[in-house]
Amino acid sequence: MSAVPQPPTDVEAFRKLSPPAGLPFKIQKIGHVVLRVADLTRSVNFYTQVLGFRVSDVYPEDMVPGGMVFMRCNRDHHGVALVGGITERASQRELHHFAFEVATLDEVFRARKHLREHGVPIVFEGRRRAGVQIAVEFEDPDGHQLEIYWGLDQLGENDVARPKSEWRWAHSLEEAIAYHPPGQSPVLADPSLAEKKA
Repeated sequence: MSAVPQPPTDVEAFRKLSPPAGLPFKIQKIGHVVLRVADLTRSVNFYTQVLGFRVSDVYPEDMVPGGMVFMRCNRDHHGVALVGGITERASQRELHHFAFEVATLDEVFRARKHLREHGVPIVFEGRRRAGVQIAVEFEDPDGHQLEIYWGLDQLGENDVARPKSEWRWAHSLEEAIAYHPPGQSPVLADPSLAEKKA
């Protein structure tokens, strides 16, 4: 099956888009993500034991084929829900990734160490570009890409995003601290979390 050719991306046209006036609602945040997984027990163990989510509710297989587990990381009933029963690891993912914000930079460093200790594949660490958050990106047992981040740029309703000239690509957490964009103050409360170069 060949890919359908896509028209070139019109970057400037996308940048000019804004919500219509009079929209009868305002989305406040990403509410939750539901993923299909191959082994529900394995995945629930990953999200609870490695990432620290708590189980809120469980649907047995007679309610949802494969079973379904609702998990939370804050006061919301669920931020992630898992449905069992897929037959193979995610390869052609429609979901690119989803991300979890943490309150401090130290937590991103501690997350990296924790993920490594649990044998979790880390696919990127450092800072990408737009948004300039410092992050560690990794995979869950079914190959879904996840991110734990700190320091995402905040924009008001009429603010303009940071220009490209201020983006600071970094390929490690330590590089992200050393080479930071204007206005971001990435300082570790516990400097011993940074890895020393060999």
